[in-house]
This record gives sequence, structure tokens and C-alpha cells, in this order.
Amino acid sequence: MRRVFRGAHHIAMKLILPEKGAPASQGDPYILKANGNYYIYATGTDGVETYVSRSLLSGWKYLGRTLAERGMKEYWAPCVIEREGTYYMYYSCVPEGTEDMHKQAIRVATSDSPEGPFVYRKTVLPPFSIDPHVVKSGENYYIFYSLNDWEAERAGTYIAVDKLTDMFTAEGKAVPVVRPTLDEEIFRRDRFRKGQHWHTVEGAFYFRVGDDHYITYSGNCYENEKYFLGYAYAHGKEDDLKKLRFRKMPSETVYAPLLCRNEAEEGTGHNSVLEEDGKLWLVYHARDYSADKSLPDSRTARICPLFAHGGTLKAER
Repeated sequence: MRRVFRGAHHIAMKLILPEKGAPASQGDPYILKANGNYYIYATGTDGVETYVSRSLLSGWKYLGRTLAERGMKEYWAPCVIEREGTYYMYYSCVPEGTEDMHKQAIRVATSDSPEGPFVYRKTVLPPFSIDPHVVKSGENYYIFYSLNDWEAERAGTYIAVDKLTDMFTAEGKAVPVVRPTLDEEIFRRDRFRKGQHWHTVEGAFYFRVGDDHYITYSGNCYENEKYFLGYAYAHGKEDDLKKLRFRKMPSETVYAPLLCRNEAEEGTGHNSVLEEDGKLWLVYHARDYSADKSLPDSRTARICPLFAHGGTLKAER
């Protein structure tokens, strides 16, 4: 039976139960509905881990690794989008033998099925680039992703958006959409040099409700106490996502997470959103307080309802 966390005002549901031969964790879960099935693609050391179910809230089964490239490792934050019968998987990884995760670069692989296998086609963006989310807006496709700014007043990782000229190529004219502005977004103090605190804003997921545009994102690091999900908002009829001006909610200077640790779970972050029958569902990772911290990764996929109204998001967890 899947585990449900209940507190004074909180309900959270684990999606994927332990299964023999399956990974213990599902970091950075990306949900897709295709051909009547639901799929979750998750971060994996040796490849992209994939799950399938006929029902959103139960019956999830492990499909295995739907993408694994020879000589590569650390497959982070996959996302999958379908276009004209082809499924495009965007993700980042690094060559085996390197321990420098700043060598991560976004790549794209394709398959004629959401169940794979996916085959590498092209490197879309140079290092350092992670956490892609590709969406169609109007007649064009756009890629949200995270990259580094070493010279900013709040140095660190931030979110940008660029237009795709085709499914394999970014235009190369990215614009920033969400930057670090809070102490709670500090990943590590004095990380690379004394006095420069390294911030992290990553894991963008874009969606639209009418003329309300939202970007959910993760701040800080999943291993830290202040790790959280936040969101930014823009309003307008504009389809060109590079022209929108997103602002953090409720403001650039107020720490007011959409999700953060509660009495039942911690490490809440990096989400995707599914819309179905007029309802929004937030799929995110977290770990139980009882999780064995000696394990390399104990994050698992969770789900809760998400409500959007006039620029405000609320997760009913």
C-alpha cells in the first residue's frame, strides 16, 4: 500500500513503491501522459530510470533504463516531449572518469515510443547546462534550463530560456528568467572562493493557465535544510516565452516556499506538473525523515494536488 503522510494540514502520497530490481530513488521526476499510460522519467547514475502506470495514483511499474550511453554517467533531470510521433528526451550527463559535475551538458535523444529505447542525437547546450524543460508555445518550442553566473552579485546557478530553431538546436540567444535573490537559496557559503556564497536556482518547469504563466523551480540543495520549491509568475497573451517578464512570488525578497520540509518529509523539490481533467498535479521528490541517510540517494517521487489562480499557486500537501 502506498504511504500517505498526514499532518495538521498536509497530505502527500508516494507514487512508486519498492519493487525488486528497481532503484530505491526517483530524483527529479518528470511525468508524461502518452498513449493512455503515465510515465515518470527520473535521474539515474547509469541511465534514465523510467516507470509506467495505467493509473496516475497507483500501479506504477519499473520499465528499466530507457537511455544509457556508453562512456557516460550521471543522467540528470530528464524531460520528454512528443512531436509528430517522435519522443524527444532532454537531459544532461558527463563522461565517465570525470568527477567535475560542472561538465554537465544538455543533450537530446529520440525514440518512436515513450518507453524507449532512446538514442542520443545531439548535444544541445555546452557545459555547464542542466535541468531542461522543453515546451511548445504558439508555433515554436522553447527550452528552459539552468546555467552558472560566476560574476553576479549573488553568484551561482540560475534559470534561462531560449528558443529552439529545431528540436536539436538552441537559437543561442537565451535570456534570464529566474535568478537567485535570497539567502535561503545559498547552496554553500565560500564554495569556490572566500566571500563568494554559491546560490542555486534550478529545476525549472513551465506551464500556462489561460494568460497566467508559471515557472516552478528548486532553490538551494536537496541535501540542505532550506531546500524548497518556489515559483515565478508572468501574465500576458504573449506566446514568445523570451518576452515574458517573470517575477518571483510573492516577491524577490520574501522566502515563501510553495513546498518545503514539514513534519513528515524533507528534501522537497524538483517537480513536474501534469494537467488532467481540469486539475493540476504536482509531482516532486522528497525523502522520509526515517530514510537511511547513509544511502547515496533516498529521494522518491511524490504527488499532490496543485491549484493555480490569478498568479497564485497552492500545493495541497
